[in-house]
Order: sequence, then structure tokens, then C-alpha cells
Amino acid sequence: MGPGAAPPQTDKDLASIAEARALARRAKTAQAVLAEFSQQQVDAIVDAMAAAVTPQAESLARLAVEETGYGVVADKTQKNLFASQQVYDFIRPMKTVGVINRIDDRKIIEIAEPFGVVAAVIPSTNPTSTAIYKILIATKARCAVVMTPHPSAARCITCAADIMNEAGRRAGLPESAIGWMRTVTLEGTQELMKSREVSVILATGGMGLVRAAYSAGKPAYGVGPGNAPCYIESSADIRKAANDILTGKSFDNGVLCSSPNSVVVDQAVEAEARRQFQEQGGYFLSPAEADALGKQLVSPQRLPNPAFVGKSAMVIAGKLGITVPAGTRALIAELKGVGRDFPLSIEKLCPVLSYYVVKDWREGCERCKEILRYGGMGHTMSIHSQNDAVILEFGLHKPAYRICVNTPTTHGSIGLTTGLDPAMTLGCGGFGGNITSDNISPKHLLNIKRVAYELRPASVPRVPTVPEVPKGLVPSANVPGAPALPKAPVKPQPESISSDALISRIDKFLATRGLAPMAPMAPTPAPLAPLAPLAPDQAQVPNPPEQFICEEDIRHAIREGRKLVIGERTIVTPSAKDAGEAAKVFLYAGWLP
Repeated sequence: MGPGAAPPQTDKDLASIAEARALARRAKTAQAVLAEFSQQQVDAIVDAMAAAVTPQAESLARLAVEETGYGVVADKTQKNLFASQQVYDFIRPMKTVGVINRIDDRKIIEIAEPFGVVAAVIPSTNPTSTAIYKILIATKARCAVVMTPHPSAARCITCAADIMNEAGRRAGLPESAIGWMRTVTLEGTQELMKSREVSVILATGGMGLVRAAYSAGKPAYGVGPGNAPCYIESSADIRKAANDILTGKSFDNGVLCSSPNSVVVDQAVEAEARRQFQEQGGYFLSPAEADALGKQLVSPQRLPNPAFVGKSAMVIAGKLGITVPAGTRALIAELKGVGRDFPLSIEKLCPVLSYYVVKDWREGCERCKEILRYGGMGHTMSIHSQNDAVILEFGLHKPAYRICVNTPTTHGSIGLTTGLDPAMTLGCGGFGGNITSDNISPKHLLNIKRVAYELRPASVPRVPTVPEVPKGLVPSANVPGAPALPKAPVKPQPESISSDALISRIDKFLATRGLAPMAPMAPTPAPLAPLAPLAPDQAQVPNPPEQFICEEDIRHAIREGRKLVIGERTIVTPSAKDAGEAAKVFLYAGWLP
């Protein structure tokens, strides 16, 4: 196989791809039916599924721990109940069908439309609780869902899905509206996410899988790594702060992505904080022990060693040959910096905390930013303080979208101990390269139609029946109604006069000069040629125009040194015209011919 070539597909890969295609097609058929359900039908199905899975919370938790080796049965039971009860209670009153809102003052009606088939990626760290949660929110939004379980948690995820599917079918859920892959490979998962029948992806898992979801060419809600820092400010209730951090870190052995990963404490209260951590189950590692832990826990790729993920502090200490007191809840390693030279500054997914001492809240602020930038951008952090001004500063300036105050990050971020929307999928927004910073709920699986009535009449310019053209302009020949370039003014036509009247007038004029009457008219001469344009010195016309000019008039004008004024109605004989133009005795008044 040449460099860069794709590895050959195995029979299992091909079977997984074929299964993904079939599940997506069947889900699309079910989607068309589910999309037409009423709110009452949808709520009855959600009610039935939540009621069926709640009594199985502990058995599913036990199955998950047995299959994956991660976490604590009691904590996984609590997470399952969180999904089947608290998430359910939160979504139960939501309107997700038909008209969901009316904005009367703006005359807008909002109508819910399901997004479509959901491809749901389920992780091994929180398998059953995430499956319960995603099935409930997808069904509430009238979306069919196809799950691709993590291979190491496929059995417990399948069991949870089967319980909910059976209960939903009895309540009227369309066949294949809930599906799950049984032959799971990376190739099959990618095929499902790229399937044309899939409309949106809910991806919970490692960064590689989340990136694959975002590159599938579909809208996707992904979750990045956590690496949550926990800052203890000098005004904090130190005892409670230490307990909150240890509780969050030891909950399900630290596998939640919002689990505490670092303690940042003000120097002024550091001694008391250290004492409280030690009294409540924190074990501070020596530099040598911390170095040994870093080498075994963190891989060269800066990822946590799966052998340590989800294991208790006691088990990890045993693997390292470290003797710790009974009841130790977390191992704590004091570090001087963040980054590749400090392996334990990454997200650890087990009960191990890094520990930093800072001068004050400003230095603590910068240290928390460093930690978040090293693998937790946009996710979660906590601050333990009684100073609202400092708390607000952290809210304004930290690159995290869930800032939990005086509560464990694990519980606060998912809405278990705070007023945040209850959820098992937490968006990291622009900081983390995600499409949203919200806790994901059914509203993220809905598109909203908006019927908008006119509030203000449109302002339409008056268009005349016959285009009005400014004086001096003519319409363009190519664009109807459009003005064109200016055109020369039209010469007014002289009044019509008969030939007999003209001869009579000429005879009378000649008689006043002592001249004989004109001889009979010769044939009509050719039309006069255009007169020459005005010369610059002819701009001023001192006398009124002459009525008639003959050759004799030209001779008199030359002799007397005067000019003859020619107007629009002046009659000039051809011979007079030639003589007058040659002698330059004409002045022109009025319109040019």
C-alpha cells in the first residue's frame, strides 16, 4: 500500500457501512410519519419512554461499568436518572409541534418544524445516560434518531435504546424511528454521518470524532474537551470550595468532560486551601510522584492513557506504587506552568488535579486562560468567591461558556446544581469550534417557520403613465422613459406666405426706394445654404432685423460702413447673400437657420 493510501476495508467495515445505509433509509421513512404527529402524540411517547427507562437506571449503570471499566455505579445511576427525570421534566412542557409562539406586537406566528433524521454518536465515558438523553430530546422534536455506539460500550447502549424503543412503540412511535448500529466501525460511523438521509449530527466523544462529524458536510452539534480550571479567590468559603472541587473530580471518577482538572488558588488562602483538600480526601503528590504519574498517565500524543481513564484515585495510586490514605478522592500535583512541558496540565478524565498558586485574582485570571487554551476552550470553569465584582470579571474575560459559581463544574455545567438547561451535550461555541455555546435541548433539533404580517405599507415611488421628461431632454430610444442627452432647441417655423403676397410686398418696398417693380419670377431657386455661425464680435445686435435685403442694400451698407441685421423673417436674395457674406456686413439675430 503506497504512502497516503486508504487502508483496505475488512468484511466488518463493509457490513457496518451497509448497516448504516439501511438504518438511515428506514429512519427517513419513519421521520416522514413522525413529523406529522400532534403534540399530544409526541408527549405520550416521550412520557412512556422516560417511565420505562427510569426503573432501569441502576442496572444500566452497572452494565456500563462492567462493559467499559469506567466510572462508579452509583454515579452512573445518578446520571441515568438525571437524563430520564430531570431532562425529561425540563423538556416535557416544551411546545415542539405546530404553532409554538405568537408575537402579537410584531404580528409574527412561529411554527416548529423537525430538523430531520439525527445521527447520534454515543461515547464510552457516559454511554447509557447520553443514549437516554439523546433519544428523549430527538423524539420530543419529532426527529428520528440513529445511534452509533462507541464499540467498547455497544452492549449497554443497545440495552438502553431497546428499552426506550419498546416503550415508544407501544405508545405509537413509528417503526425505525429509533435505530442503533450493532456492527460498529469507524467506517460505518462515517457512512452514517455522511448519509444523505441524515439531516443533523449530535456528536459526543473525542476530538477526532467531533472533527469527523463537522467534516461530514451536515449541520453538527459537537463537544470539545473540557480541562476545566477551578479558581479559589481569597474571599471564598475555602472548606466548601475544596469539597466542591473534590466532589466534582471524583464524581464517576472524573469521566465527564466538565469535570475539574486544575485548582488555581490565591496565595493569601493557599495554606488553608491545602489543609482543606488534605482533610477532605486530596493527596498532594511529591515532585517525583507527580513526574512518574505524568509519564504513565499522558501519552506522547498528549492524550490520557485509557488504563487510567475512569479509575479511582486509589486504583491509580496502586498502579504507580504510591501509598495513599484510605478514602483518597483525588491525587493533586502542584505544577509551575501549562503546556507540553507539564503533561498533567491536560484534560485527564480521572481523579487527578493539577494545582497552581497565584498572587491574586488578576494572575489567577491569566492562569485560567492558559489552562483553557491548552485543551478546554469554550467549555467550563468554576470560580469560588464571595466577591461579585471579581466573579463578573471572570464572566467577562474567560474563554469558557459555562462559568459555575460556588458549585462543582461537573454538576453545575449540566444543570444538575444550577439553572442551566439540563443536558448531556454541552456546546463550546466559537472558542471551541462548535456551532453553539448552548446546552443542547429539543429546540436545537427544530427549525422555526415564521409567518409575518405587514406592519408598515411598502413605500412605492409614483410611476407616471407617460414618463415625464425634463424640458430639453428626450426619452432614450433603448430604455423607455429614460432621459437621453440634451438635444438642440427646435427652430420655430415662420408663418406661411403665398408667392403673390410676397411679390406685392417686395414691389411696395422697392417703390419706396424709387426702384421699378420686380420682373416676373424666375423658376424657384435652390434652397438657401445654411448661414455661417456667429462670429465672436457679432454677439451684440444693435439694431432690429431687416425685413428684406437685396444686392443694392449690400452696396449701401458697404459704402456707409454699417452692418445689416438678419433675423428669422428677413428675406435675402441669393446675390445679396453672396455679396453680404463676402463683405461681412451681416449680423444675425434670433434663431440660426
